[in-house]
Amino acid sequence: MDNRMELIRARHSVRQYTGQEIPGEVRAELDACAEELNCRGDLHIQIFYEEPDCFASRLAHYGRFENCRNYIVMAGKKAPDLEERCGYFGELLVLKAQELGLNTCWAALTHGKSRAVLAEGETEVIVIALGYGKTQGSPRKSKTAADVSNLSGGSPEWFRQGIEAALLAPTAVNQQKFRFTLAGNKVSVKPGLIGACLRIDLGIVKCHFEIGAGKEHFEWA
Repeated sequence: MDNRMELIRARHSVRQYTGQEIPGEVRAELDACAEELNCRGDLHIQIFYEEPDCFASRLAHYGRFENCRNYIVMAGKKAPDLEERCGYFGELLVLKAQELGLNTCWAALTHGKSRAVLAEGETEVIVIALGYGKTQGSPRKSKTAADVSNLSGGSPEWFRQGIEAALLAPTAVNQQKFRFTLAGNKVSVKPGLIGACLRIDLGIVKCHFEIGAGKEHFEWA
């Protein structure tokens, strides 16, 4: 199984940070990963270090953020699938941050203005808080596999593992509004109809499912 499953299980949303500065060698690895993902996802991911203003707003206080001095901006050219791509590739960057000993939290509205520099036709989709957490966070209550898929006793093991990984994905206000369906070796997933950040969440859960299931076992329908 993909060793990133260990990162998926270890990673939880963290809103309170120590304020410890991220060292240069860690920044370099994270920046290199962001650049690679920008190319793969046709995005304009930007990482800001030692920039406390974005999370110094009233909204950030409402979101219970503390000492957040670093963040990732997920942005790109306006397109129908932009939010999904930001979710998918943003989560890959989140898992890289976890591997580097950092903590993160997807933050849709509970922050102030970022310092993202956008080209014509580009838009900022979402911000991800970044830093060294005061704690490693904790698991949240989760739906069951039956709630989010057609998993059955006859389903292949890779599908079960994919659903397990998807259920560990961060979603807006922990809504987990998605449903996976397996037919043959083809997998489809649909977001909920009503809720916040559904397309971003779709990208995140697809990322998790691929890691858990193994891309070699299935095709997206």
